[in-house]
Amino acid sequence: MTPPRLPYLLTVDDVAELLRTTRKAVYSRIERGLLPGVVRDGRRVLLLRDDVLEWILERRAATPGRSPSCP
Repeated sequence: MTPPRLPYLLTVDDVAELLRTTRKAVYSRIERGLLPGVVRDGRRVLLLRDDVLEWILERRAATPGRSPSCP
C-alpha cells in the first residue's frame, strides 16, 4: 500500500492524523518545542513535512531482529 502524497507544508490537522492524536495534543507539543519544522505565519501554524516525518522515524520503536536502518 502506497501512503498518500503529503504536501510540503502540513497543517495541525495533518500532523494530528499522522500521529493519531488530537489537534490539542499537537498544539501542546508545538508550544513545548517538541515538534520540529514549525512555521508560523501570523496566527497560522504549519509544519514542514520532511522535518515531521524524520522526527517520527527517529522515534519509532526498534523491532527485535531488525536493524535500525531497515524501514
